[in-house]
Order: sequence, then C-alpha cells, then structure tokens
Amino acid sequence: MSVLRTPLTIGGTTTVRNRLYRAPVLEGAGDGDDCASVYAKAFAENAHHGVGLIIQGNSCISEEGRSAPGMTLVHTRDRMLRLAPMVDEVHREGAAIWIQIGHAGLFAMEAWHEPYASQRRDPILAPSDLRWYLRPVFRRAPVHTMTTDEVHAMCARYGEVAMWAREAGYDGVQLASSNAKMIDQFLSPFYNRRTDEFGGSTEGRARILQLIRQHIAERAGADFTCTVKVPVAEKAPPFTPRTTWDEGVRLAELCEEWGFDSVTPVHVSVLPDSTLSRGGIPSSLWKNNAMKTRFRRAAKTRFERGVLMAGYVGGGIASPFRPVWNRTRFQAVKARVSIPVLAVGGIRSRAEVDEILDAGDADMVGIGRPFYAEPDLARRIVGESGGESGGESSESDAHDHGLCQNSNLCVPAQMLGMKGVCYNPEVVKLRRGR
Repeated sequence: MSVLRTPLTIGGTTTVRNRLYRAPVLEGAGDGDDCASVYAKAFAENAHHGVGLIIQGNSCISEEGRSAPGMTLVHTRDRMLRLAPMVDEVHREGAAIWIQIGHAGLFAMEAWHEPYASQRRDPILAPSDLRWYLRPVFRRAPVHTMTTDEVHAMCARYGEVAMWAREAGYDGVQLASSNAKMIDQFLSPFYNRRTDEFGGSTEGRARILQLIRQHIAERAGADFTCTVKVPVAEKAPPFTPRTTWDEGVRLAELCEEWGFDSVTPVHVSVLPDSTLSRGGIPSSLWKNNAMKTRFRRAAKTRFERGVLMAGYVGGGIASPFRPVWNRTRFQAVKARVSIPVLAVGGIRSRAEVDEILDAGDADMVGIGRPFYAEPDLARRIVGESGGESGGESSESDAHDHGLCQNSNLCVPAQMLGMKGVCYNPEVVKLRRGR
C-alpha cells in the first residue's frame, strides 16, 4: 500500500483517512445566510470522492478585516455555529475539515474596496508605521499601528474563535499566516519594525504565533488541532528587508516548540500578488465582463485599479507556474521538525503526490485551485473510494495533471467576491466534454 492511502493523526482531534488534502482557497461563499450551503456544495462533493482533509479558506475573526467580500465572518459564536451543518455533512462523507482563520491587516478590503472603504468605521490595522513608498497606496485609508495591548487582545481573539470552531465540530484550525495577511505582516521585517515584545528578532516577530497558540490551547483545549503556514524566503522588492530562508526554517522549529501540530512551508510575497498561486497572468480581470464591471465598482480610481493590476501582471510575470514549486522548502523543514509537514504548491498528478510522500519529504500533500475545475479530483489522485481499502489509480493515469491549466483566471474572482469556480473557458469546455 502506498503512503498516500494510509491514515494520519495530526494533533489530538484530527485523524485523516489518507494523505491528500484540499488546500485553502476562497469559495466566494460570502457572509450571507446561505454561506454554509455554498461551502457544503463544494466540500461534500470533494469529500465524497475521497479527499482526506479539507481546509476551509480564510474566514475572518473581525467584523472589519476581510480581504475580499467573498470571505465569511466568524467573529461571533453564532456566525461560527451556523457552519456546523456543513461540517457535519463533510464528516458524513468521511473527510476531516479545518477552518483557516485570520485577518487581512493592511490589505483588508476596507482599505480600497467600495462600498466597504467608504463605510469603514475604524482605521486599517498594521504592525508598524508604513514605509514611505507604501503610503500613497493607502492614501484613502487611515492606518493605525497596533499597540502592544491591542496585539495581545487580538491573540486572545484567536483563542475565542478557535473555541467556537471546536463547538461547531471542526477538527482543527489553521492560521492564515502567509500571503501578506495580518500575521504574515507581523512575521515579516518588511512590515514589522516594532521595538516591543512583538518586534526585532525572528523570535520577537513570531511571538504573535506563540501567544495565539497559548490562547487557543486555553480556550479550545490543548488537544484541539492547531496548525500554521510558515513563510520561507519571501519575495520582496529589491533592497528591502524580507524573511530569509534560514529565518523561515527557524520559524518552523519555533512553531513545533510552541505546540503547533503541523506546519505548511510556503513561498510568499510581501505584497498580495499571485506569487502564492503561480501561473498565468489573470487577464480575466480585464477580459471577463462580469469581473471588469465589479473591478471598476470596487476600485473607483484609475490609480487604485492600476496598482492592483500591476500586482497581478507583475506577479504572473515574476512567478510563472512551476511544478511542485515549494519542494525545497518543505524538504528543508521536514528535515528539521518532527511534527507533520504539509506540502502544497504546484502539485497536480498522482506521480508527484507519491514521489513526495514515498520519499518522506512531507506527510500530507495539498492541492487547491484545481478543485475548482475538478470537484472529483480526489478520485483521480487517490482512487475510487478514497479510503484505505479502495482500488489504486492505474499506472497510466499517474502522470495525468488533470484539467486545471494554471491560468490564474480564477484569482481576480476571489478578490472581487465571486464564486470559487473555474473561469477558464477552455477548461469549462473540456469538463463538459467528459
């Protein structure tokens, strides 16, 4: 039996039936009364076809702080518990499910996305004062550098939200700590220039993770599975500070010391571009009529639209698709920690999955955006039943990379609050022809 089809226990509350997980991407479920059914429609089908674990994309711990309108708020107990029926449905199909929780910090939609920007009640939160060359980007939004007490309060908030997640039936939580979200802004010397306990050295900048872990253990239980993404060697503009390779690997070691149950090493950018979703230039932003209309309504000025489009185009040029692009990162971290390491990034075929797992380079393997194109993707990777006793995928299918063409045409839809589906017309035609 291959490693892929063996169960794995992560923390005290998560046991997965196999080593394939659906990586967190936004579903565009929004925050309406129907958000649970939107998640259920996607996740129950994924689970039915055999995925071992689903990580629900970033849900926000604060009423202000979502990075896109399609994100779901879990800032109250009632908001979290409304998701419980969906969690139950995923469990009935045999999969485990975590919820990724976080806050966008500087890049909250309240900084730019109408009508949220004009209705904003509070300043945009940041770990430190903005560098001078970033100030024009935030000219419409007052930016507030968080006090030490405010950071402590936010860490406690994570513990409270995790407690509600456990009550709703989730098997664990993952912290949204990459791709320029709030926690990543604290971790990165590009943003974090603090002189208190949350700044300075790698350990100081990462202290936010240590406190969040403590609060989650206190409120949700020490056994409740708590995991984190770890930025390793982030991309940044020339001659600016960034998280180095050694700092990223050290951060993974600290996460193990502080009681995190698994880590996911990733390559990120200090700016929210498409580095995390390597692939083509997302031309749907100006070619897809629905996206183009939403974009013009969301970003009122040419300057705002220009900045956002530059990030997408620049990210697409600088970070083209490359198979298994985080390989060296998860290999390096796996050699230094004993907790499970989750691989993600450019993994598309059964052959790639087996290669990673059989070599011991990671303990689970994640696939994200391709689930938009193939809701039944797990059947291709794991086999018909997805469980320990099901049939293996045939050798002829091992190198099948599936339908996703890594075009990134789905990425602007996430920013604009649209449904999490495949927006590549060629892929849609192929799927209909199956």
